[in-house]
Amino acid sequence: MEATEVRKLAELEDAHWWYRERRELLARELRGVRPGVALDVGAAGGGNTRVLRDHGWRATALEYGEEGAGVALERGLATVRGDATALPVADGSLDLVVAFDVLEHIEDDDSAVRDVRRVLRPGGHFFVAVPCDPRLWSAHDEAVGHVRRYTRPTLTSLLVRNGFTPGPVRSWNVLLRPVVALRRRSSSGSDLQDMPSFVNHGLRAVITAERYLPVRSLPGVSLLVSARRP
Repeated sequence: MEATEVRKLAELEDAHWWYRERRELLARELRGVRPGVALDVGAAGGGNTRVLRDHGWRATALEYGEEGAGVALERGLATVRGDATALPVADGSLDLVVAFDVLEHIEDDDSAVRDVRRVLRPGGHFFVAVPCDPRLWSAHDEAVGHVRRYTRPTLTSLLVRNGFTPGPVRSWNVLLRPVVALRRRSSSGSDLQDMPSFVNHGLRAVITAERYLPVRSLPGVSLLVSARRP
C-alpha cells in the first residue's frame, strides 16, 4: 500500500464504519481464545494491533512500509518492519497471527502462508480476512495494491495446501455488496476517503445489522476464516 494510503487509513480508521466493524470482527474471533503472543501482519498503522493488546495479547505490529510502521510506533505499539513472506520471528514462537486484508497484496501468497505456519506453535490460530470475488475488481483494487481477489475455494485451498486446518469461510459486507459493486463500476481510485458523518453513521448501522442476520454464506465483499496449525 502506498505511503499516502497508509497515512489516510490511519486518519480515518478510528471513526470509519468499515474499519470499526472490522475491529469488531477481530474482537469476536478473539473470544474464547486464551491470550498469548500475537503478530499482526501487514498492520499498517496498528488499528488491529490495538484490539489484540486491549484483549490481553502480547501483540506486535509487523509492517513492511516505513510510513505504516512509523504510525504504529507513534501510537505506542510494539512494531517491527518486515516482509510477510519471511517473518522476522522464531519458529513456533506465536499463538496467533492476524492477517486482515494482507494476502491479496502479496504475489506469492503461498510463501506468506507457509511462513505463518512456521512461526505458529502447534494448535496456534491464523485469522484471515481478504477481499473476495474477482468480478468486483476495480480501480480501487489497483489503487491500494491488490494483486487478486479470492473465492471460497481459492482461499480454502491456499490454507490447506500450506498445512492449515481452516474453519468455515464466512462472507462479510454482504448487505452493502450491491452498493459497492455499483460504486466501483465508475470508481477511479481508492475507496479510502472521509465522508459526511450522517453517511458514515448510516453505513455503520447497516454493517452492524449484518452481525445478527443469517447472511454469512451469501456473496459479500470480503471473506473471513479462522484456521489452525494442527
